[in-house]
Amino acid sequence: MNAAATIRLARLDEVARLGMIERTACELFEGTDVYADLNGLIYDPAELAELIEQGQVWVACFDDDVPIGFVIVLKMDDVLHVDELDVLSEFGNRGIGTALLEHACQWAVANGFSVATLSTFREVPWNAPFYQKHGFCIVEPGEFTPGMIKMRETEDRNGLRLETRVIMHRELS
Repeated sequence: MNAAATIRLARLDEVARLGMIERTACELFEGTDVYADLNGLIYDPAELAELIEQGQVWVACFDDDVPIGFVIVLKMDDVLHVDELDVLSEFGNRGIGTALLEHACQWAVANGFSVATLSTFREVPWNAPFYQKHGFCIVEPGEFTPGMIKMRETEDRNGLRLETRVIMHRELS
């Protein structure tokens, strides 16, 4: 990670900025076979604000303290679920996404979680392959927890093609 970047809790006055980062991150999928699935699928600002108030959103910033990436976590089935991880493309490949992911996992351990989960696109290089490099393994459908099943149902309702998605988990220590 660039030494000048720091990670801190998101603030309520940053909801619009995080929405912009999320929309910009969706544009990275243009040209992939999953781009149409994303069709405006972004966090509702009120829901994002609630998660910020609950301390479940962290941002990466440089010295100007303006977020350039973020991670959102949820508590699901007694595990920490990484629900969203986005970094502005101009700051990609600098370890910022990795730092955000590791920060969330370290927070999980410090708060008594032993497993982290996420759902992502199977074939997109900066999705499942990225998480596999960071210790996440694919969960087979027969091993889904009730929370994972509910998450898949929500993804289906939101228009995500389930055959393009994979649920992953990582043991934390």
